[in-house]
This record gives sequence, structure tokens and C-alpha cells, in this order.
Amino acid sequence: MATHEVFNQAPPFVGHDVYRMDAVLTEAVDRWVPEDHRSATHDELSALGVRAGSAEAAELAERAERNAPRLRTHDRWGHRVDEVDFDPAWHDLMTVAAGAGLTAETWTKGRDVGAHVRRAAGFVTWSQVDAGHICPITMTHAALPALRHSPVLAERYEGPLASREYDFGLRPVSEKAGAIAGMGMTEKQGGSDVRSNTTRALATPGGPLPGETYRLTGHKWFCSAPMSDLFLVLAKTSPEAAPSCFLVPRVLDDGTRNPFAIQRLKDKLGDRSNASSEIELDGTWGSLVGEEGRGVRAIIDMVAATRLDCILGSAAITRAALTRAAHHARHRSAFGKTLVDQPLMRAVLTDLAIESEAATLLGMRLAQAVDAGEVELARLGVAVGKYWVCKRTPTLVAEAMECLGGLGYVEENGLARLYRQAPLNSIWEGSGNVNALDVLRAVAREPASLKALLEEAEAGRGQLSTLDRALDRVLAEGQALAVDPQGAEAGARRLVEGLALTLQGSLMARYAPPEMAEAFVESRLGDGMRLGLGALEPGLTVLAAPAALERC
Repeated sequence: MATHEVFNQAPPFVGHDVYRMDAVLTEAVDRWVPEDHRSATHDELSALGVRAGSAEAAELAERAERNAPRLRTHDRWGHRVDEVDFDPAWHDLMTVAAGAGLTAETWTKGRDVGAHVRRAAGFVTWSQVDAGHICPITMTHAALPALRHSPVLAERYEGPLASREYDFGLRPVSEKAGAIAGMGMTEKQGGSDVRSNTTRALATPGGPLPGETYRLTGHKWFCSAPMSDLFLVLAKTSPEAAPSCFLVPRVLDDGTRNPFAIQRLKDKLGDRSNASSEIELDGTWGSLVGEEGRGVRAIIDMVAATRLDCILGSAAITRAALTRAAHHARHRSAFGKTLVDQPLMRAVLTDLAIESEAATLLGMRLAQAVDAGEVELARLGVAVGKYWVCKRTPTLVAEAMECLGGLGYVEENGLARLYRQAPLNSIWEGSGNVNALDVLRAVAREPASLKALLEEAEAGRGQLSTLDRALDRVLAEGQALAVDPQGAEAGARRLVEGLALTLQGSLMARYAPPEMAEAFVESRLGDGMRLGLGALEPGLTVLAAPAALERC
């Protein structure tokens, strides 16, 4: 039957270089990667970008999402195995991510080669394909700085964690070409309050692991990627003690399985390609990481790295939603014009592009701060950025979906998957309140971090008068906080939002096209600010639209 002709539809959004078409990423590499490494970095990331924009990658992501991981607690003979089966597409995605150096390789490079900027650009590029498999990639990257609190453990596991080989299967790490890491911190009764954990660790010298060995008994309410090779786990050596951090492998060196019972996989809103689980530990072997009773201090380095990836991952989701919306608007006509030429649609797309630029730019600058050893800026900037960028993402993706109308709401387009994924980074590694309170603690305990962040924001002074007034406000608020940090708790979100927007405005003023910077600052920090996206003053839209749309 031929009842009608199919026309006025956008072609498939494939066949492009995700990296090269993102000016923020390429400019960040030009700006912050040393010249003698720049050309090779562009070439490597472009190859990754071509893969990310291919029809094959889109099919892998769809299969990994559609065919969710399945738990097998027992084999056919009744033996407990506690294994998770994945669609082959998952392993293909992991192979590309590891092969692109997105795991722990970064920490093995010198700071003078721009390794964190290179990885951040690759992370944003490849995350746009599927965010689920990026979770264990992030944890593998973040595990190494935590393990360096115990040199004997770092020496043993650094090579496998930094490998570009993805080697799936439960075997001793010593027999594998590469290793993946996970973590188990939270428990039913506490969530983010890890000091209420009840998992116990009994010192057992002479165990089958390097370093100081313990046996752990308890549960973990949220253990992501349970087929990882090793985990960082929090447990207490006594009910009154502060938590300690332990490295827990799935398989011991002699090939026996470490007790690690997967009770169930989580049925989640999004992140469906990734397996998240509840586990029980019963006499499970672990090696102490850092000092006993200082587990939060040891694992905070892992948290800092994962939080930066939360910013980058949210920027990637926003970018993926924006480019899909722009692609549709360029090919779809309504009321005699393509959508992209309709004034109101241009206003929406321009606003989305400005927000996407600011999110990615902040993430890339914080990655560069890690490369440069700017510890104080990275410490506070990551907490501020994690709060704001991740919290904005669901709103931005929802707006991008509206650009497609009903087409955006169906699964096959890809935006529905992005929308389900969008809230996760705002919850993972500390929800909005946790991050806002963390900012207050950092300012109270490490005042140099606030000084470093304000100095970074001040670097944009003199570019735009509205930005200068915003800098004055946030400087006054920061000084008031330093005087009375305890009294600031109820207003923590307001403070963090102000810090984030002012820092983003400063970065936009220095590094973005001037018309986009002006539109961001006036609409986010000026007197004429509006809450809704696409509500820019008409003059700002006319000014910023050409550059904004060219960059998406």
C-alpha cells in the first residue's frame, strides 16, 4: 500500500565528527594542550569523534540500552556465581572507551602534556554515544588517585587500571591485560551519610592481598558495575570508629572468588545499559587504603575525580541534545520556513547553545586546573560546577525535546534516553544539597579554595559591565560567608548558584565568541534575566544567534 509520500523529515543524525564539530573542545585543546602535543591530540580525538558520530556507534548504544544487563546468581548446577551478562554492544562500547585512554592513563602522564584536558575532551565526545558504560570508565579513572594513598596498592594496580585494553571476565587482575574499578560506599540506612555505615572490617594479617588485610562483612545499597575487577569500599573497624577505605577484588590471586554476593540489580529510570546492584559482603578480603579511620579522606580523591566527570558527562548530554535539536530544526519546515529560520525557534536554540557552551567550557577549565596543579580551584570549582551544571541538564534536555515535538518523545530518536539519563549526574556522588554543603565546608576549612575560585572569576573583570557588577556581588557574598559560614547553610544553594554563574560568565567573557558571552551574562546575571530558556531579549538573540548556531 502506498497511501502517502514521506517527506519533510530530518535525515539520520550520523556521519559526522562529534569532536571536530564542537568548537569548545577543539579550542580548549588549542588553548591548554602544549603545542608539541596538540596536533596528535586533535588527530586522536577526531578519530574518536568520527566513531562517536557513526551509525555503528548509534546502533551499539541502542542495543546496550535495549538489552539491559541480566543477573545470574547461580549456574545450572546450583553453584553461586554472582555474574552479570551484558549485550555484546556493551563490551564494544567499553573497548572503544578504554582504547581511547579514558580510564586511568591520565594519572600516569606528566602534568605538562595536557593529559586531563585531552581526556576531558575525549570523555565529552564519547559520552554522547552512551552514558551508561561511562560509569565504570569514570570509576576506573578515579580509583587510581585514591589508591595512591597506599603505594603498595598503587604499584600493583596502576598498570591494569591505566591500560588501554578492555579485558572482561572474572579472573585475577594479574592475569588480565586491563582492569576496571568500581566503588561501594553507601548503605540502606545512611545514603550520603557514610559515617552511619555498619559494614565491619576485621583486621586479619597475612591475607591473600598486598598491604594490611581485613575481612569485611556487611552490605552496600548501591554498588555500580559489579562485574568490575576491584572496588573501593568503606567499612568500620569498630562500631565507634570512623570509616576506613578498602580495596576489594572480585577474584583473588589464586583464582578463587572473593565473597561478593549480588542480591539484585537496580531497576533505574535511566542508565539502563549499566548494571547497578545491591551486594552483600561476608568475610570478604580487602586491603586497607590509606590510614585506618581515614577512609573518607582516602576516597575523597576518587569522589573529586568522579564529580568532575559528572560535570563533563552532563555537558556531553546537553551537547548531544542540542545538536540533535539543531539538526532537526535545519531539516524540518513549518509555516513556510525551516524551523531554524523561525525567530522563536532561533531564540530557543541560541539559548541552548549558550548554556551548552558555558557548561562545557567550565568542565574543560576545571580539567586544565587539574593538569596545572591548581588544587584549590579544582577543589571548590568541581563542587560548584557539579551542583549547577548537573542540575541544569534535565531542563535543557527537556527543552531540546520540545524542539522536535512528538518526535523527540519517542525512543528511537535518542532524546528520550538522554532525558532519562539527565538527572543522574545531579544525584550521583552527592545530590544538590550535599554538594552545596560541601562548598560551605570547603570554604570554612580551606579558605584558599574560595580565594582561588574568586581570582579565576575576577580574571574576566573589565569585559562586560554586568559581569563586573555580578563579580562585586559574589565577592561580597563570599566575604560574608567567610565571616559566618555556619549561618549560610539555608542560603547555600543561592550562594553556589551565584558562584557557578559568575565563574561561567567570566569564562565565557574570556574564551567564547563575544556576542555569546554578552548574551550569557545579560540573561543569567543581568537585571533582565528570565527563568525560561529561549526568553532572551530579542536584541541578544539577533546578536548571538549566528555564532551560536554555527557552533552546533
